[in-house]
Amino acid sequence: MATETTGETAEEPTPGCTDDLAYDVFARDCPSRDALRHITDKWGSLTLGALLDGTFRFNELRRRVAGVSEKMLAQTLHALERDGLVHREAQQTNPPRVDYALTPLGDQVARQLRLLIDLVEDRMPQVMQAREDYDAQHTTG
Repeated sequence: MATETTGETAEEPTPGCTDDLAYDVFARDCPSRDALRHITDKWGSLTLGALLDGTFRFNELRRRVAGVSEKMLAQTLHALERDGLVHREAQQTNPPRVDYALTPLGDQVARQLRLLIDLVEDRMPQVMQAREDYDAQHTTG
């Protein structure tokens, strides 16, 4: 039930966003949106895709995901670890060693993501042609 508070309407929690109901990514306040964002943003998807190839140290992963800054990779790994998709293992060696790998859940998600990545790469000639066609039709002369 909605209640009036300082001119705004306070709504009950959106269905699909509580422990006893199914999650619904289309619901405004559903936490599944954050998880989806972490997985599908540029650095999240590239990081998950790279980790399908195995376990990496931070700098190895940074080289594999060309263009990502140290700060952004650290933030991405933290979010993916919090979501249960990436496992971080710090080894007490000198110098310290930290390895990153996919969890079983992360592996499932990354395999689905890899299918999408492969599809996009395979269809890039069509995408490039569509871009050319679009640009030709929308060029102002």
